[in-house]
Amino acid sequence: MRRLFAKQNLELLAQLAWSNVLLAFDYDGTLAPIVADRELAKMRANTAQLLGKVCQLYPCAVISGRSKADVAPRLGNARIKYLIGNHGLEPGRDLSEFASEVALVRPQLELALSRCQGVELEDKIYSLAVHYRKSRQKRQARSAIRDAVLALPLAMRTVTGKLVVNLVPERAANKGDALLELREQEAANTAFYIGDDMTDEDVFTLDQPGRLFTVRVGRSKASAAKYFLRDQREMDALLAKLVELRAKKQKP
Repeated sequence: MRRLFAKQNLELLAQLAWSNVLLAFDYDGTLAPIVADRELAKMRANTAQLLGKVCQLYPCAVISGRSKADVAPRLGNARIKYLIGNHGLEPGRDLSEFASEVALVRPQLELALSRCQGVELEDKIYSLAVHYRKSRQKRQARSAIRDAVLALPLAMRTVTGKLVVNLVPERAANKGDALLELREQEAANTAFYIGDDMTDEDVFTLDQPGRLFTVRVGRSKASAAKYFLRDQREMDALLAKLVELRAKKQKP
């Protein structure tokens, strides 16, 4: 994993900005800082302003673990061309079936975790998220969540995140599937994706040489992303650079 803003990588970024590229972003931890209360997650004012400018210059997508209804109002006035929720499955095919699967397993999961202090179950209609950020005994919380998931009457795909365990129907599309479909829909030569969490590894692990440029917020030896930003605050510098490079292209 190489630092995106290293001098030797800036020319690659310039070439990308001049190409037929689709830009795609995760939301939490990428466009917006991680916060203790997920309901309060929002972009900094400067980030929102820069994102709006980027959306005027490039086709852009946000691919979030949040539901579409949740993430949409958090994007301000930015004209996002594609908005994907629920880890890549919303909108998409078989949504009614996925909603039925989630409705089937939720009561048992809720009951199994009802005595776990600080554990909260979030129902996103087509997927579930079990948050344990507020738990004072996080190791025990993770163990209880794992046992509860194993006891469910229906197998669910689990994707761990930052103090959260996401449960998604096994047949549902993931973020990687969604990004490839959007790139084809946009007829883009390349996709540029920025994320920060385990759910974004579904994009980072795609084998797409020359057609996918991946960036992780925060360096991680375990990640398959090729480049990294030092922290979430560097997003503003990246957005500003993307605006600067594209604006140069459009000058006569």
